[in-house]
Amino acid sequence: AAFLLNDGTKNGETFAPAKDQFQEELVIRPLHSGDIYASFQFRTLWDTDFLQEGQKKVSHYRLFPKSLGQVLSKFSVQELHISFTQGFWRTMQWGQPFIPSPPGAELWVWFHDTVSDVDGNWKELTNVLSGIFCASLNFIDMTNTVQPSASFKPLGLGNATDHRFLRYATLPREIVCTENLTPWKKLLPCGSKAGLAVLMKSEKLFHSSFHSQAVHIRPICQDEQCTSKAWELRQTLNVVFDHYTSGQGKKEWSLFKMFSRTLTEACPLASSSKVYVDITDNPELFELSPATPLLSQAVVLGDRRTYSVYDLTRAETFGQLRSFNLLLRWKGDNMLRPLLHAERYVAGFGLQTGEIHTVIYNNHPYRAFPVLLMDSVPWYLQLYIHTLTVTSKSRDNKPSYIHYQPAKDRHRPHLLEMLIQLPPHSMTEVTVQFERALLKWTEYTPDPNHGFYVGSSVVSALVPSMVAMSTNFTQDQPLFSSFVPVKEESSYFVRVYTEPLLVNLPTPDFSMPYNVICLTCTVVAVGYGSFYNLLTRTFQVDEPSPPLAKRLANFIRRIRGVPLLA
Repeated sequence: AAFLLNDGTKNGETFAPAKDQFQEELVIRPLHSGDIYASFQFRTLWDTDFLQEGQKKVSHYRLFPKSLGQVLSKFSVQELHISFTQGFWRTMQWGQPFIPSPPGAELWVWFHDTVSDVDGNWKELTNVLSGIFCASLNFIDMTNTVQPSASFKPLGLGNATDHRFLRYATLPREIVCTENLTPWKKLLPCGSKAGLAVLMKSEKLFHSSFHSQAVHIRPICQDEQCTSKAWELRQTLNVVFDHYTSGQGKKEWSLFKMFSRTLTEACPLASSSKVYVDITDNPELFELSPATPLLSQAVVLGDRRTYSVYDLTRAETFGQLRSFNLLLRWKGDNMLRPLLHAERYVAGFGLQTGEIHTVIYNNHPYRAFPVLLMDSVPWYLQLYIHTLTVTSKSRDNKPSYIHYQPAKDRHRPHLLEMLIQLPPHSMTEVTVQFERALLKWTEYTPDPNHGFYVGSSVVSALVPSMVAMSTNFTQDQPLFSSFVPVKEESSYFVRVYTEPLLVNLPTPDFSMPYNVICLTCTVVAVGYGSFYNLLTRTFQVDEPSPPLAKRLANFIRRIRGVPLLA
């Protein structure tokens, strides 16, 4: 059998050194609400090109998952982003997440500009990803797929102008459970056997206020001049633990209380394995144990944060017990408001018309900045675009850019994109009226009275930064601070998702057909049964049986051999 040696040989023969590397890290951020935000980041870099003619069929996979590599090659995928989220991120209580995601499932893909049939590749890709992640992505079709013109730009190297090669879809009703987490963990080089992934116990992860797992694949530059390129696979898992439910009402946290496990070793295949704890508010809010002399500063979401760093590749991190367990004790509470926040709800009464309200908050005290709002509405909510209004501080706020694509019944949804200027310290409200359509009886879900889900609105903005941002995204920095490239030093990119909507549609009484069927079957059974009985029954005369005395006498006569009585 072939075997690999540490000096770069295979069965004694030399070969090219591996061009891939793997990093893992865990970021723990105590939230001002008293909850704990844990963010896992796993990054795999591979210096290869699936899309070049001479390298379409890559045969050897070391750290990069073969299933995803074959998907990139077969469907000519330039960039892929997929997330599965259970719960809603509460921006006002928790602040901004490192990588946002809407409730349910979200998938957006940039295809290579050589693809001729984008819709065909998109349909096959959703079916393949549905099998890889054990999800309901096969329900993505053209009725819930849109082509945003400005909201979703490539996060890596790619065509940033031609949105014909972009597809975006959400499934807000998708339920995330263990069968989605298991294939996600199998994509890791060490699986869940070693490294930070050993903490991912399903029982604890899904018993939380918020849970989100994602996969991001994109081509990136390995240096500032972009002389060498590589494929980046980034797997993220974000979870928020509620201290009242998970901590039994006690403001005391540890790795064992959160995950029911401790860390014993780093992933042997990882070049870097670290645990970061945000201590910017320490010692005002909490106490951290054990302490570490390693500190790191990073600019995250426009704010300079300080982190305690625990390097799992060092033996002294685990101590004599060969076990690493962090402990946090809370001391006080404090609340901070995020600079950008958005929410959405449905207004109106009855089952004919309604109104969608989207409220966007700019909490910056003196800076105004533009935001890009994208809204995808299903075709069965017929928008009246002439009723669209945008108001800020009780005044009309005319958008500087509007892109609207009307829906086609049973073919595609509505797509609305607007560029809105938010005044400082203001609340901007976007309203539009709609009319509910009457579906065919075969188009209703098994529980139609529960309602129909409408995906989250997406708000994208460059928010003013409190400190100068680094524009060199190729330098060595923590994974959680280097996902979105920074173009300007004075601002940072933020994407905010609103709540999904639950809308009731005119629903027929599905019990009436059942009642009619039951009544009709009963009448037919009684009427036809009686008629059939009369037609098929045969009548014959039944002679009465002799009395008991006569039968007894004949029995005695039969024994004696005497002729029987007539």
